[in-house]
Amino acid sequence: MAPAQPGQSGPTFRVGVDAVTLDVTVTDSQRRYITDLAPSDFTIFEDGRPQELRLVQQVGVPLAVSLLVDTSASMQESLPLAKEAAEEFVGALRHEDVAAVIDFDSRVDLTQAFTSEQALLRAAIGRMTAGGATALHNALYIAIRELQKGSALGDGGATRRRAIVVLSDGEDTSSLMTFDEVLDTAVRSGITVYAIGLGIGANASTATDSGRVGQFNLRRLTQQTGGQAFFPKIAAELRPVYRAVLDALSSQYTLAYESNDPRRTGQYRRIAVRVSRPGAVARSRPGYYAPRR
Repeated sequence: MAPAQPGQSGPTFRVGVDAVTLDVTVTDSQRRYITDLAPSDFTIFEDGRPQELRLVQQVGVPLAVSLLVDTSASMQESLPLAKEAAEEFVGALRHEDVAAVIDFDSRVDLTQAFTSEQALLRAAIGRMTAGGATALHNALYIAIRELQKGSALGDGGATRRRAIVVLSDGEDTSSLMTFDEVLDTAVRSGITVYAIGLGIGANASTATDSGRVGQFNLRRLTQQTGGQAFFPKIAAELRPVYRAVLDALSSQYTLAYESNDPRRTGQYRRIAVRVSRPGAVARSRPGYYAPRR
């Protein structure tokens, strides 16, 4: 199959059992997104060995986004602005995109399953109220599982860019899942995570141990899944942050290859994406777990 050119929808690519897909963002030295690269500009290495690309596609790939919002008691004052920012985010999605809304405090509620109906998404966000503790890990785990269901896929199982956008103002306080369990699940899923840590570690000199741990965990989660972490100090900064997340999602390339390593060991394999354009830097998940026999 010839690679689809950026800017064209190209042939439909359905992921095979042993195919590896990557969502890749490329920026220049000024951190501006580069969206006009050709397939020949990319090289992928797996454990140091070059791989043959089967697909390079930039536009025309719809999104499946799980929007997670912390509604614990500590979000009481920030929640109105957080809801406005989240509503603006879903309002900017395209008609072919789908999104789900999950709010979490001590409990995790899927308040709106995947849909392209923006009115339903905004209504789910509007119903959020604050109270309780913070079950962040549980919420992430449930979001991953929901994104792995058929309702998050395109027609006929065609490829969608799957992402989680999570907003929280503190470290987990009530989950059954540990952070390491959630991280492992996220890495194995291939889903990109974007995290917004509201006020978490905003001032390094006065940050609490809990705040530093929370920031470290969100950075680690996003780096290992190819996403990005943002740490706005106040709720008034949330709208531009959500716009930045959408800009990143809208500027991604979808790359796919079939590994030339036939072993089914279940071991972790490291991936490196290189771009030939001078000064360009590619960001994607740094690896995946090989299939087992």
